[in-house]
Amino acid sequence: MSYSKTTSSKSNSAKANFAKVVSKKKSLVKMSSKSVKSSKSAKSNTSTQSLGQLPDKTLIQMLDLMIKSRVLEERLIKIYRAGESYFWIGGPGEEAWGVPIGLLANKGQGVKHDFLHLHYRCTPTLIAMGMPMKDSIRLMMNRVTDPSTGGRNFSNHYCIPEMNIAPVTSPIGVQYGIALGTAHAQKRAGAKAISIVTGGDAGTAEGDFASCLIWASRKDNELPMLITVQNNYWGISTSYEGQHGETNIADRARGFNIRSRVVNGNDPVESYLALKEEMDYIRKTGKPSFIEAKVSRLYGHSSASGANLVTSEEDCIKSFSDKLVSKKIITEKEVKAIWSAYEEEALRATEEARGEGAPTSDSIWDHVFADNENSDWRKF
Repeated sequence: MSYSKTTSSKSNSAKANFAKVVSKKKSLVKMSSKSVKSSKSAKSNTSTQSLGQLPDKTLIQMLDLMIKSRVLEERLIKIYRAGESYFWIGGPGEEAWGVPIGLLANKGQGVKHDFLHLHYRCTPTLIAMGMPMKDSIRLMMNRVTDPSTGGRNFSNHYCIPEMNIAPVTSPIGVQYGIALGTAHAQKRAGAKAISIVTGGDAGTAEGDFASCLIWASRKDNELPMLITVQNNYWGISTSYEGQHGETNIADRARGFNIRSRVVNGNDPVESYLALKEEMDYIRKTGKPSFIEAKVSRLYGHSSASGANLVTSEEDCIKSFSDKLVSKKIITEKEVKAIWSAYEEEALRATEEARGEGAPTSDSIWDHVFADNENSDWRKF
């Protein structure tokens, strides 16, 4: 068989598989409300909550931050395509889930505040917590002014100590094990703070995820953790279909007597209400909770897969803005103005970052160990 025929056959097969996954995703999102109802640990079904559950001010704030995050991510993709960066990976499609986390987290430094152990699709959460666009762009362009890594990592690998943002790592799933440590520290301190850990559906195949469920749920030694999974039904190019025997990933948490629920992560109101309820529960009881959010992946896995817009997935920003416009909470003109303002801000930030320097060789050992102690092997 010729190469062209083989490629065509694989392409058609991939398209058929993709269509199957999209169809399955839509049906499972509809099932999420049923899953919440059947869970003894879930107090209410938020899938049918109306916009009236939150004040208009909060709804507009969420839309504003969702748009800001999307504009930033699309700017990062443009930077990559212009040859000014080496790689992009991010979270377009997860804004309706990530923004509420950032709004609800107890922001600050130290065990009296929430710790966040995030994965590389976390831009919406950090935008909601106040991260400037320029800092993300500096990281993307490997500028020495990048406050997260000094220009030595790639997109969305943030680290912000003053907000208890633990370093985002490239190895999949390790954040689930790391989060146990800060949760232990918070428990010992008697704080009402919690450790929030996020990850993708494919990462739940790692041993770190199973270890997290075990150590978070030991009887009389439970940890104050919000354990979450953003299920976009893809692990790079491998679909969810053939990798999971359970109906929902949240079902696995119930095996450890961890309170769990499934939410539509494309609905910011449902996400906000569910997150607040679970965070309040953890702060009150000191016990863990688990949320699985069904989300979209709108630009593929990363720049390695093309970073092209996927039109068959639900766009949470379009869905939410259309709903707010139809309810006369905001006008189409105002929505367009938000997009325009952030596009201008992102462009200015890019131009400013472009003029900043790159890291030099003499800083390669900085931040490897505390105070650089024993960090440079060449001195021994």
